[in-house]
Amino acid sequence: MASSIGCRSLHRGGLPKWRSPRAAIIPNFHLPMRSYETKNRTNVDDIKALRLITAIKTPYLPDGRFDLEAYDALVNMQIEDGIEGVIVGGTTGEGQLMSWDEHIMLIGHTVNCFGGSIKVIGNTGSNSTREAIHATEQGFAVGMHAALHINPYYGKTSERGLISHFDNVLSMGPTIIYNVPSRTSQDIPPCVIHTLAQSHNLAGVKECVGHHRVEQYTSKGVVVWSGNDDECHDSRWDYGANGVISVTSNLVPGLMRELMFGGKNPSLNSKLLPLIHWLFQEPNPIGLNTALAQLGVVRPVFRLPYVPLPLSKRMEFVNIVKALGRENFIGENGVQLLADEDFVLIGRY
Repeated sequence: MASSIGCRSLHRGGLPKWRSPRAAIIPNFHLPMRSYETKNRTNVDDIKALRLITAIKTPYLPDGRFDLEAYDALVNMQIEDGIEGVIVGGTTGEGQLMSWDEHIMLIGHTVNCFGGSIKVIGNTGSNSTREAIHATEQGFAVGMHAALHINPYYGKTSERGLISHFDNVLSMGPTIIYNVPSRTSQDIPPCVIHTLAQSHNLAGVKECVGHHRVEQYTSKGVVVWSGNDDECHDSRWDYGANGVISVTSNLVPGLMRELMFGGKNPSLNSKLLPLIHWLFQEPNPIGLNTALAQLGVVRPVFRLPYVPLPLSKRMEFVNIVKALGRENFIGENGVQLLADEDFVLIGRY
């Protein structure tokens, strides 16, 4: 009797022998580009035009994972109040406490949900050039519009080393260089920035040194965003800064937009200074994390080593909110005075 399985070979016991299926041959143009081939499509001038960028907070669930529902609500509130871009996984967003898998996932999530409304700038910097290259490849592969890069910290390098480090990532797409010597213990000198400015992908500098440095760059046509909220008004209107990359705008995006777009306004600036000084009395993002929890827009969960401000400082925040007006802050809940036991501190996540 003829076999019903034709030319298929038989396994012991009369069953057909399994063979792996042959993969379909698909023309390459149907496949996504590999990360190292990806060319960012954002015009660098679109990044240079931004005035108000929020260094966005990353909220957590009680087990320490990302609270994406709270994150999406937070970004939506920023968009509704007129911010133009977000830094994802920066110091404020606690990229330093993330694995690279978490980091790139959050950049991709932000692009997917909000990339049509705002510019998504991924912090893909590292003190290791190899890591910075790989993270930046991945960031652009998942669609970020620009990269934020810090100079190598702890294992500091020479000026030539700084230039080589940044040159290795500038070719991938629009890039903002971040100079914050208080965190890296090394200033990026103007000669380095002016050398790097020859790259068409250098969007500008987030500068924390002060007004004199801001003016050094803006007078030579280099775009600068103030990295100091307490100086951003004067940097913008007196020293030529393009705008600010702000922590405070997490809380009062509408007021920060008015400060950057509404013309010189020393009165509003003075009203905001008590809040700004409160936010930075301890290293960022300790103050911001505490404030957002008290406003009820994120859960009171901290990834260690960050811990909330003490009760006396939390009471000060309640009074600051009342003085500025609750309506100027994000969220709809009343400001709360949280007790110490309300906070969850996570060491393993």
